[in-house]
Amino acid sequence: MPLSTQGGDRKIAIAVDLSDESAYAVKWAVANYLRPDDHVIILHVRPTSVLYGADWGASDQILEADKESQQKMEEEFDAFTVSKSSDLAKPLLDAHIPFKIHIVKDHDMKERICLEVERLGANAVIMGSRGIGAAKRSRKARLGSVSDYCVHHCDCPVVVVRLPEDKDGVTITRRCNSNSRTPSPQSIHLPPPKTSVKAEYEMES
Repeated sequence: MPLSTQGGDRKIAIAVDLSDESAYAVKWAVANYLRPDDHVIILHVRPTSVLYGADWGASDQILEADKESQQKMEEEFDAFTVSKSSDLAKPLLDAHIPFKIHIVKDHDMKERICLEVERLGANAVIMGSRGIGAAKRSRKARLGSVSDYCVHHCDCPVVVVRLPEDKDGVTITRRCNSNSRTPSPQSIHLPPPKTSVKAEYEMES
């Protein structure tokens, strides 16, 4: 069921893959994009099985593990995923911005992100991307495969935050169309925290 909003509240999804790039994207969103009345969803798509990842093949040694051992590995990885997602969300807690951690399992991260963003009714999605040098940008000005797919296939604006190579700043790439449900990014100042925020979690297959 999509999360409900009232009044002018926005639903903002932050797609994370538990990397430094994702951690930076969350911090950037808190400092530059989110409003105090936004409802934030930390969205993570983890591999269907710990034996497989988006960029790795199966390990013959791991494949020999019995079902009990594999189940234990799955449970430990689920716990790790929740713990790491909570760590990434700390800037939201510090800023007292309400959020929910939404974890799903799928073998195709980029497609599932777009499906979940639509299903949850997000007004925009923010995601991190590794920064690249000027020389590389001139030869190959492309985003990563996941962020590039989301920019072209999500049904809402996509803000891609590059992890800066130095302290000089960050390059933001966004896609906005006439049907956008949210305005372009802008700098905001958050008010002092008033109440504590309790995180909500959900994990789906």
